[in-house]
Amino acid sequence: MTDVQISAHLARVPGWALVDGAIEKTFRFDDYHRTMAFVNALAWIAHREDHHPDLRVSYDRCTVRFNTHSVGGISINDFICAARVDALLTD
Repeated sequence: MTDVQISAHLARVPGWALVDGAIEKTFRFDDYHRTMAFVNALAWIAHREDHHPDLRVSYDRCTVRFNTHSVGGISINDFICAARVDALLTD
């Protein structure tokens, strides 16, 4: 994807940012139980999509990082998965 395409797609997934060749977002939670529930739900989505992010998990937060190794950068799949991860937390 070009920088212009990436910027356009980032505008559609609030809170996600371009960081060192990937898109990433940190999600914050009240406690470890909620953090792990999020991680488990995210793992189900990643398995279903066959598109697996890098995760950094702490007590009250999880940083999710998507890029597509097969294209050596960012693809539309990264943004699709980012939107699906965001949907886990909408009412």
